[in-house]
Amino acid sequence: MNKNFLIKSVFWLTISEIIFNLSGYIIHSGVGRILGPAGYGQYGLVITLTTMIIILIGNGIPTAMSKYLSEFFEKEPEKIFQIKKETAYLQFIIIGLVTIVFYFSIPFIANILNDSQLVPLFKISVLIIPAFASASFYFYYFTGLHKFNLQAILKTIRSLFKIIFILWLAWIWKVKGAIIGYVFAPLSVFLIALIIDYFWLSPKILKNIKKDKLDKNLSQKKVKNFYKQLFNYAWPFVLFTLFYEIMISIDLYMVKGLLHSNSLTGIYNGAITVGRIPYYLFYALTIVLLPTISRSTSLNLNKETKRTIYTTLRLLIIFLLPSIILMRSFASPIIQIFYGNKFNASAPIMSILVWGVGFLTFFYVISAIFNGAGKVKIPMYLALGGAILNASLSYYLIPFWKLKGAAWATNFSSLISTILILFLLYYYFKINFPWLTLIRSFLGGLGIFLLVHFFPQQNLIFIFSSLILIFIYFMLLYILGEIQQKDFFFWKNLFKN
Repeated sequence: MNKNFLIKSVFWLTISEIIFNLSGYIIHSGVGRILGPAGYGQYGLVITLTTMIIILIGNGIPTAMSKYLSEFFEKEPEKIFQIKKETAYLQFIIIGLVTIVFYFSIPFIANILNDSQLVPLFKISVLIIPAFASASFYFYYFTGLHKFNLQAILKTIRSLFKIIFILWLAWIWKVKGAIIGYVFAPLSVFLIALIIDYFWLSPKILKNIKKDKLDKNLSQKKVKNFYKQLFNYAWPFVLFTLFYEIMISIDLYMVKGLLHSNSLTGIYNGAITVGRIPYYLFYALTIVLLPTISRSTSLNLNKETKRTIYTTLRLLIIFLLPSIILMRSFASPIIQIFYGNKFNASAPIMSILVWGVGFLTFFYVISAIFNGAGKVKIPMYLALGGAILNASLSYYLIPFWKLKGAAWATNFSSLISTILILFLLYYYFKINFPWLTLIRSFLGGLGIFLLVHFFPQQNLIFIFSSLILIFIYFMLLYILGEIQQKDFFFWKNLFKN
């Protein structure tokens, strides 16, 4: 996969990711205003925990499928349908088992959180698991076939469904309605993906497969070997996803468990939700990275692998740093836009937390490189260590510094995890880290950090201030020599195409 295709894929997926997360923030803003801090705190706890289980179920086996599809879809397309069939069978069994276990664990979970009112809410949220996992299956199926355009379209459609279902039902049935809306949105996307696959994609794939090869199903022995390969890749990836979700969410649960306040939980959930904007924007990069690295490493294209990793690191540094600085600087007006005056206390927490989110974004993107290369246990162990460290620090810091203690616990644990994974990236891939890019981006970021105080920050005016500061940042990078004339021509051609 060349650089042009990589960035083009990331670009369109990022656009859909922006739309998707914009819809998410419209929803959070609307739900926060409709329910208030206490109701929003309950909503945040239920959705966050259920989402953690969804990601565990929805991403594990399908991601393994995506990896193997990336290796076979060009050279052996006849294996596509068998891989999809066997993966769907495994996914169905796992979804059923975990949904049942989660349902009967609800009273225990509510007891740990000291809130019996969460029981009926969690029982409704059980339905989110199969709905989301079904949509996720097709998402990773399209990823494995490098159909990133389909992913972008479906994600945009899902954004619209989320806004319609969740806000409408939240207005009618409050917290219960908002959770029910989370069921309908992914279920609708799954049905659309199923229609696209059945009537368009599968017939298109069949045209490129010889009939004699298609008729040969895998033997029982080969099926067992495939299951073994799938599980060998999937179980550490599932644990990585679980540990990572714990690492980025444990502070919210520690706030609830240690401070026993729905209102403070809602305030902290507001800070987390808005503070994660940079993370969600760069999530699109991981969607492309995993199958790209999987393909290049399986074909022993070492130069292509190194070029892809270096380009990824450079993109991360250049675009992530100004995002963090602007999020920190305009924390108050951003919170005002999303939640209104009731959540003013979220702004100082978000201005602290956004640095940790930046490190977590770096960590997650680099983890996609290791996962694509089949080195799944490395990010798994690092995520486990980060989760333990965050939980330990939160336990000691929250009683003393309350919400700020939780934010600093996340910052420190994410910084340590990022340093470790960067060291291992160099060790395994021998990648020259773009230090010069980091220095130039730091100087450019320092420049806009010093200038931000001279720009208006009230209401929506901060958006225009941000655009001017971003322009100044890239002009500084151009003066420092990080962005050159050839970069302008590259991006010009990219947009043109």
